[in-house]
Amino acid sequence: MIDRLMVILILAAFVVGALLYPQLPAKVPYHWNIRGEVDGYANPFWGAFGLPLLALGVYILMGLLPRIDPKRENYPRFRGAYRLIRSSIISFLLLMQALILMVSVGREVNVSLIIQLGVSLLFILLGTTMPKLAFNYFVGIRTPWTLADEEVWRKTHELSGKLWIGAGFGGLLSALLPPPANFIGFMAFLIGASLASIVYSYLAYRDRVKS
Repeated sequence: MIDRLMVILILAAFVVGALLYPQLPAKVPYHWNIRGEVDGYANPFWGAFGLPLLALGVYILMGLLPRIDPKRENYPRFRGAYRLIRSSIISFLLLMQALILMVSVGREVNVSLIIQLGVSLLFILLGTTMPKLAFNYFVGIRTPWTLADEEVWRKTHELSGKLWIGAGFGGLLSALLPPPANFIGFMAFLIGASLASIVYSYLAYRDRVKS
């Protein structure tokens, strides 16, 4: 059901892009700085179809990964979490396309705020999947230490799940701050959680080797 919904959403994004294509300006806003100001543009084709193409690529790639991973036998153990990861990433990409199209046709939208809220929610969703991820080579916290030991993998993902959920809520709270403080706080939470996950994987591996 989730896979079918994702296909429908991706196809709908292409249709919406095609319908709005004649209305797009020669320079489509495509990137915003930390103050919420447009500082990057794309041509109409990439403005209308760039993110749907990327979403389609993610859908196809993540459909192939379980078939080529040497640990493919572990994927059924976290099938639901894997589908949630894929659908969350695709949904976020299509949200970004919707924002770009809305701004391009003259709608007033606080793009930076919506993207910050979207990424924060994405971190929360991904955090909930972390403890459910069985050992594999493509999805999760893949450091030399988690890939060297399945127990280190398990411990790292249990902690990382909590860290990423916390970072997501931190991002939601920092959205209340005025720019650029909102962006700085937002990035501090996300980068902090990511770095802490990496450092912990090393420490867990070191303790594992000593024991």
